[in-house]
Formats: sequence, structure tokens, C-alpha cells
Amino acid sequence: MDTPLLPERLDAALRARLGDGWLLGEDTRRRHGEDSSKRWALPAAVALPRSVEDVVAIVRACHEHRVPIVARGAGTSSTGAAIPYGGGVVVSFERMARVLEIRADDRQAVVQPGVLNGDLQHALAPRGLFWPPDPASAGQCTIGGNLACNAGGPHAVKYGATRDNVLGLVAVTGTGEIIRVGSSTTKDATGYDLTHLLVGSEGTLALIVEATLKLAPLPTRRASLRASYADVASAGAAVARIMAQPATPSMLEFMDAACIRLVREVGGADIADAGALLMIEADGDAGTLPHVVEALERAARGDGMVELASASDPAANEALWAARKALSPALRTIAAGKINEDVVVPVSRLPALVAGIEALAREFDLPIVAFGHAGNGNLHANILFDPDDAAQSARAHAALPRLFTLTLSLGGTLSGEHGIGVAKRDFMTEAFDAPTLAAMRAVKAALDPDGILNPGKVLPP
Repeated sequence: MDTPLLPERLDAALRARLGDGWLLGEDTRRRHGEDSSKRWALPAAVALPRSVEDVVAIVRACHEHRVPIVARGAGTSSTGAAIPYGGGVVVSFERMARVLEIRADDRQAVVQPGVLNGDLQHALAPRGLFWPPDPASAGQCTIGGNLACNAGGPHAVKYGATRDNVLGLVAVTGTGEIIRVGSSTTKDATGYDLTHLLVGSEGTLALIVEATLKLAPLPTRRASLRASYADVASAGAAVARIMAQPATPSMLEFMDAACIRLVREVGGADIADAGALLMIEADGDAGTLPHVVEALERAARGDGMVELASASDPAANEALWAARKALSPALRTIAAGKINEDVVVPVSRLPALVAGIEALAREFDLPIVAFGHAGNGNLHANILFDPDDAAQSARAHAALPRLFTLTLSLGGTLSGEHGIGVAKRDFMTEAFDAPTLAAMRAVKAALDPDGILNPGKVLPP
């Protein structure tokens, strides 16, 4: 793959500034040019800044020479958001990975973007605190990456996604200016909310170099329920009942019939066959948790329920959640190719979404399994196929736009936590009208007037 050469002045300036943090070797560039989407492109260089000042120097040099910049965390994106298709410079934040401050009394942490989500949780636990976003890749993904795509996870149903758990940011715009947005307070009605604008922008508006995060008290106890239903409609009605009563679950996960068969037959999970399954978790303390569990059990019961199992001790909890954890490995055993989309609909439309997915599976003669975060209406629809079979591959990629059309027709949206990247970029014209896209482009032009920050992502050409 041809890679554009860097201007000599830029190369000399950043080599002098970054020293061993300015990398030009082809193997290194290749490693930093791919992510979990299985896409890749070769950047002209990789920059490893150690400070905010380094980031400013990188952006200003690239701005002067109109060289593209792609910010990178740990490369766990499934949408191609970190692929440097235009060459240029990949800015990897692996050397800006410090927890700068934990303000336990204010339930806040100040971190650099390269901190791993899991490392932050380990640092917070001794203080009885945690940061709620918990994507499946929490052990490997960075806080910067979580901020870039507004990551969520199972706990988002109670605690919110990344955007709901950020108070302020320090970022570098496409012209190399440092901006400080948000504050260290949980209430702020001062000016435009640029903090929440930057979260989820996938590095297209500015490079986030510091974040002030909102923390939550670590629950002292957890309890789990597993409810199986005769069909999706019954499970959907249960989700509506659960979310309508005051006791909010800390997790509310869904599996369709295809997922249940997978975890039984391939994953070996001890779980009865059913039309749909809900995994429900509650958290709290010794005084409140029993009442929450009782309320969730009442809401889970109803027409079509086949079985309800509960657990309150850690070992029993783990056994109940083993079914959910067995799912992803099971998927990998039955198909080499997988298109995993994280569509979202209003909770009341979940049964219609699952019914539509089942109809698509029949129409395209492919396994399509759905599971995910029922309490948010956020399902992971996995289209499974053999990439070496041209006919299967064609059918899988033909089913994808139909999935998005179905989701939008139900009042939903394209992504709940993975982001847009390049995988869903061209479907943005279906999700938004022309004036809305024009407003987004105007924001992009204001913060990155020359379009050097992660070009070609999020917004359609």
C-alpha cells in the first residue's frame, strides 16, 4: 500500500520534538494502522506524545502542512474509526496513561486519554468508587477511546454511558489550540455544552488530552435474576414492566432464541431452551438490595414466562452470568465472518426489532443472532457468514442496510456504543436530514477548519 511521504520540515520538527516517540518503521506503522474492525491502512508516521505540549506541537506541525491526524487508543474499535486511510500521522496516547488525580470527596478522577478502563477501575476500587462505562473490551480499551465513541456497556441502563459520566475535558483543536470545556461541578449552565459535543465525535473535532470523570460509589452487594420466556413478545413486555417501575436494574441483558441455542450447544451453558432470555442484575447494600430484587422479580413475572432463577452470592451470580459470557466465544466457533452492529430502538419496539431481525435471517438465509442491553433498547445484531463463500458474503452485506432501515423505521438509531467510523458513515444520510448534517459539518469546520482530524469518519462525503 502506497503511503504519502511526510514533508521534510514536519519530519525534522517532530523528530526533534518527540525523539523516540516519532516512529517510521513499517511494522510499527502497520500495527498502529489497524483495529478490531479488521480494516487497516498504513500511516506515514506514528507519534507517541508524552504531554499536552507534545500534542499541540504535533497538531500545529500537521496543520501547517495539511497532514491528516488520526488519534488512537488501544485499537479496539469495530467500526474502523482509528484507520488512517489518508496516511498522515497516527497519534497514539499510550505514553499519556496516567491517572492524574482521584478526588474521592468529590467523586471525580482526572485522567489522561491513554489510561486503560480496567486500570482506572482497579485504582478506584480501594476508595469504594468506580467509573460506570464498562464495554466488553474494558480490560484493553482506553478512556480516550471510550470518550471518542461514547462507550457504554451493561451498566449503562442504570448509570449511563460515557457521555453521562464526564464533567470536563481538555482538548486540542485542529489548529493546535487548547480548549478547556465543562467544569469540576455536577451542575453547570454556563455557555454551550462542548464537553458532550466532543464525547462521541471519534477524534474528528479535537484530540482529547485530559478528562475529568464523574465517579459512582461501588455497590457493596449484587444479585442476579435469569428469566426465560416463551417468545420475544413476552420478554419485551417484561422489559417494559421492569423499566417502568422505580427500582432500576444495574444490568438488563437480552438473548434471542438463536443465542440461547448457541450458549447451550456450543458454549455448554446450563440453560433451558426458550424463545427469549433476560439477564437481570441489581446492586445496592444489605438493607436495600432485597427490596430491589423483590420488585424486579414481580416485574419480570407475567404472561409467557417459563422460568425464573435467582442468585445473591458471588458464585451463584457468576454461574447465572456464565451464559452471557459464553456467547461471544460461541459465535466465533460457527462462523469465520461476523458483522456486529449495535443498533438501538425505543424499549417498547424491541419485540418488533427482534422479529424484523428474524425475518432478515430467513430472507437472506444466514444466521443472525441478537443480544445486548435490553434496558436501553440497544441490541448487538450479529450477521454470521463464511467470508470465503462469495454468495454468503454478498448476502451478509446486502442484509446490513436492511437492518439499518428496519432500525430507523422503528424510531431507532444506528449506534448505541460502537460509534460510526467508516462502517456506518454512509448510512448517516438515512439517519439525518440534510440541514442536520450541514449543522454537523459546520461544527466540524469550526474546530477543524482544514479537515485534518480523522478525515473520512462519521460524516458522509
